[in-house]
Amino acid sequence: MSLLHHVVRQDPFAELSRFRGEFYSCLTRRADALFELADAVLCADGPVRSLVELSLVGEHRRGHGGLYDALAVGRVDVARLRRALSTVPLPRAADGRLALAADITCWLRPSAHTSPQRILCHTYGRGKDQHIPVPGWPYSVICALETGRTSWTAPLDALRLAPGDDAATVTARQMRELVERLISAGQWKDGDPEILIVVDAGYDVPRLAFLLRDLPVQVLGRMRSDRVLRRAAPPREPSVRGRPPRHGGEFVFGDPATWNIPDAQTVTETRLYGTAAALAWNRLHPRLTHRSAWTAQLGALPVIEGTVIRLQVDHLPSGATPKPVWLWWSGTDATTAQVDRLWQAFLRRFDIEHTFRLFKQTLGWTCPKIRTPQAADRWTWLILAAFTQLRLARPLAADLRRPWEKPTPPERLTPARVRRDFRHLRPKAACPAEAPKSSRPGPGRPPGRKNTRPTPRHDVHTVRKTAAKPKTTKSTTPRPRRTG
Repeated sequence: MSLLHHVVRQDPFAELSRFRGEFYSCLTRRADALFELADAVLCADGPVRSLVELSLVGEHRRGHGGLYDALAVGRVDVARLRRALSTVPLPRAADGRLALAADITCWLRPSAHTSPQRILCHTYGRGKDQHIPVPGWPYSVICALETGRTSWTAPLDALRLAPGDDAATVTARQMRELVERLISAGQWKDGDPEILIVVDAGYDVPRLAFLLRDLPVQVLGRMRSDRVLRRAAPPREPSVRGRPPRHGGEFVFGDPATWNIPDAQTVTETRLYGTAAALAWNRLHPRLTHRSAWTAQLGALPVIEGTVIRLQVDHLPSGATPKPVWLWWSGTDATTAQVDRLWQAFLRRFDIEHTFRLFKQTLGWTCPKIRTPQAADRWTWLILAAFTQLRLARPLAADLRRPWEKPTPPERLTPARVRRDFRHLRPKAACPAEAPKSSRPGPGRPPGRKNTRPTPRHDVHTVRKTAAKPKTTKSTTPRPRRTG
């Protein structure tokens, strides 16, 4: 899919100053400390390792006590900040289409026994197909995708999953609210192409499309290679009696004998993967049952039809053996041009992994040892606001490269290189935070006095299984023998 970066129509400094002023207005308590904390994240030399080091950055004019106090008792108007993120310029397709990617990333807290609402998060081990559950806080993040192979995305929303939440239901509600905000902000109007939502195999793609069926969106996602779908029901013959069938023949991903002739097929030459062959079959749907997420659905379950795309490439850049990728699209009757745009748009979904890596390794999203999940949410929104400022400063930054690094064109600067020059751009943009007032630090706990109010400890949330019925024990009393 050809995605192009949406050029800022206003003066870049004016757009950056406008967002910084709106971001400051969203901070309703400890605003100056929180605002300067976000500036310290952007102006620090090198990756962020801890919060206390940010208090030593020149742009943060307060002590480490005010820094921790701002995260502990500060307040962020999240609803207003979400609306502010929806009004900034976003990357679009050549035809004006928005492409949104949703994924879940985890803030691992394995040893934080005093932190509540931790959930077992699945992480990948070093072995093949090895999954290790680690306690932490999972966050569902939605980003707007950009063109080509790039490390830039536009984060628009983040939501922490609470214990007992269903990922598909939470993501559908989060995506619905985001789409409504984008429509209210004028990012989508009547007559524009429908918004494309791209997800990975961790989501139930047909169910996500069913929950968002009343919005101007299309859902594209990957399916497991062991899935079995059904074709459309054959037409009913006049002489046949009884209940008409709701499902047609099976389409087994792992059995080529059930595929039949594809409705569309394309062959594309790529630089990294060699020849990419895509096959598409129209009007395939899963056979739903009243289990799992469809337990509360009354009556007959819906038939959610879509297009299945099988992508096969010659080789991978890593040298591993390529496996076919199965995609499901909520639209039908896909043409060859649409098939090419869809699997290319799915490849762009992996750009969100670069954003997560920058959050964790450079901006220090998961470095602070924050106790409460509410403080973690405040810190998360500060990181999203800081990254948005980097994206707005992208056309203004200079290439401050290291002596051993190669020059990079201005349009190809990475977020890390834009961050190097943000300290020089900051004085030219608006800075609404006021200087701190002179005050004396508090006495703190007297020396030699122990803590008399220990912090409560919390268990990790796990899904409890239903209790099994007790087994009936056989009676040891001998039965009387029957005599003839």
